[in-house]
Amino acid sequence: MKPLEELEEGLPRHARLMGVDLGTKTIGLALSDVSRSIASPLETIKRTKFTADAERLIALAKQHDAAALVFGLPLNMDGTEGPRCQSTRAFVRNLEKLTGLPVVFWDERMSTQAVTRTLLDADASRARRAELVDKMAASYILQGALDRLRRL
Repeated sequence: MKPLEELEEGLPRHARLMGVDLGTKTIGLALSDVSRSIASPLETIKRTKFTADAERLIALAKQHDAAALVFGLPLNMDGTEGPRCQSTRAFVRNLEKLTGLPVVFWDERMSTQAVTRTLLDADASRARRAELVDKMAASYILQGALDRLRRL
């Protein structure tokens, strides 16, 4: 796993990045444009077993020519790492054995809450929020990383 600052060094110039919001029940995915300016929600994967989840994630990364993965790291509000961070890091360690894509972590604190607030403001129904929140959270995470990369 590389620091975000080193990510762009080995990437092709017009390569997309894929954002990943790893939850216990779902995996939200987002994709950047080729200029790495804008993140857009892509898909929500219902979690089953690691192998099936990883295969679907890798297949989508290949299908959309993603050159790297940006995983949301669910830090505690005080910045410490708890069990969810350990679970995310374990998933990524196992995923890295299956793919040659570089992986970086991005602080995802408050991403789901921010997206949920936006959906509530848009008067989205509970069912619609449930359908959208994970892939929108992945987009929120990826957009934060893209914004940071532009400032480097």
